[in-house]
Amino acid sequence: MKEKLLHPVSGFWVLVLIAVCLGGGIYGAVAGYITLPVILFVAASILSTGISVVQPNSSVVVTFFGRYVGTIASSGMYAVIPFSIRKTVSLRVRNFNSVKLKVNDVEGNPIEIAAVIVFKVINSAKALFDVDKYMAFVEIQSETALRHVASKYPYDNFNETGMSLRANADEIAKELASELQERLSLSGVEVIEARLTHLAYSTEIASTMLQRQQASAILSARQIIVEGAVSMVDMAIRQLKDSGVVELDEERKAAMINNLMVAIVSERGASPVINAGSLY
Repeated sequence: MKEKLLHPVSGFWVLVLIAVCLGGGIYGAVAGYITLPVILFVAASILSTGISVVQPNSSVVVTFFGRYVGTIASSGMYAVIPFSIRKTVSLRVRNFNSVKLKVNDVEGNPIEIAAVIVFKVINSAKALFDVDKYMAFVEIQSETALRHVASKYPYDNFNETGMSLRANADEIAKELASELQERLSLSGVEVIEARLTHLAYSTEIASTMLQRQQASAILSARQIIVEGAVSMVDMAIRQLKDSGVVELDEERKAAMINNLMVAIVSERGASPVINAGSLY
C-alpha cells in the first residue's frame, strides 16, 4: 500500500458555506417557501459530513465506499468528500515493553530476557490496510525477533571470544533493532530503538551458573597471579646472576624459585624461616 497525501481545502470555508445554507433555509421557511429550505438544509447536512479535524502528531486516512482516497498528515480542520470514512492514526513515538520471555541461548541454557521497543508510525495507510491491528502486529513481531536474536548468542562467553548477550549489550541492541525493522516495515512502522531491559539465567539453573561464573573468575585471577609470579621470579634470578651477589647452583636455584613462588602466590602472608646453617 502506497500512501497518498491529501491537501484538502480548509474546513472554515465549508463552515461558512454551511452557515449560508442554514441562513438561507431559515429565511426561506419564514418567507413561506417549502422546496428551497428543504434543499438548503439537506445541502448543509451533506456538507457537514465532510468536516474532519486532524490533531497534532496524528493523521487521518480517508476512504470512500471502500476506496482509499488519501491521507491527511497536517493538523487542522479540513473538508473532504462527504460521507467518506475517516480513521485517525497516531504518529506519536511509543514505547512497548515486552514480557519476560524464556529462551534457550545458543548453548542451550534457559534464560529470561525482555526488551523495550521505541517506535512510531510513518505510513498510516500501511498501518491500517496492510496488517490487521498494527499494535498487536508490533508486539508479536517484537517478541519473535527477540527470541531469534537471543538464540544466536550465549548468555555469557567464558572463553572471552565472540559476542555474548551480557557483555555486548550495544551490539545486541543494534542487531535487534535492525531485525525488528525488517519485520515491521510491512506495517509502516519505524523502529527508533530496541534495548534489553532484563537478562538473567532461568531460576532452575541460576545457582549452578553462578558457581560457574565464580569458578571462572577465580581461575582467571589465579592465572594472572601465576603469570606475574613467574615473571617476578625470573627477574629476581636474572638480577642475582647479573649482579654476582651469589652464585646459585641448580639445587639452590630450585629452592629459591620454590620459596619465591610460595611467597608470591600464597593467599596468606608468608612466614619466613631463617636458616642459620648451610643448605647442605
